[in-house]
Amino acid sequence: MQVYFAPLACSAATRIALYEAGATADFVYVDIHTRPGERLLADGSDYRAINPMGQVPAIRTSSGEVITENPVVLQYVADLHPHAQLAPAGGMERYRLQQWLNFIATELHKGTYIPLLDRRSPDGAKAFARQKLALRFGYLSQQLAARPFLLGYFSVADAYLITVLNWSPYAGIDLAQWPQIEAYAQALKQRPAVARALAEETAAYAREMNH
Repeated sequence: MQVYFAPLACSAATRIALYEAGATADFVYVDIHTRPGERLLADGSDYRAINPMGQVPAIRTSSGEVITENPVVLQYVADLHPHAQLAPAGGMERYRLQQWLNFIATELHKGTYIPLLDRRSPDGAKAFARQKLALRFGYLSQQLAARPFLLGYFSVADAYLITVLNWSPYAGIDLAQWPQIEAYAQALKQRPAVARALAEETAAYAREMNH
């Protein structure tokens, strides 16, 4: 399986999930940072021939199928490695997982962090995102006060959430305002698979910036 990734992008969640499962993949670098308008692979080819949206992650399965969109990719990885118990097999718990994946994708990733991180984002978009911080992070904090992980045990939703929360210093979000979230993030960063994945992603980002 090939995983198309960009250092410290949301594709880091896929790396975390794979390491949690004791698995790996062929990680294929996509440049979304130094030349964002081009979306080039290391060999100079256009990544948009694989994913027309130009976004990471995308995976190419062993049968040649390409899967995109982070919540879907994460569920595929979890289902590929059921022994790791990174996603409920079905029933209401599976819907709860999808609920969290969608919350992270829409309310946090796209609705909060992207407007605050993107230099091209207008001031109005940044202000709107900040206006929603209390609601979104308040809800998340309340949920985490009752359990150590989003579903009560580590799942791909946690892999996605810690990836997004890791962007907080660059987005100007001080997690100390929400002690439950800050404690959750600190605890997850000590988790071996998370620590390994984020260390590798950080090193890859440093190499990219110094290239």
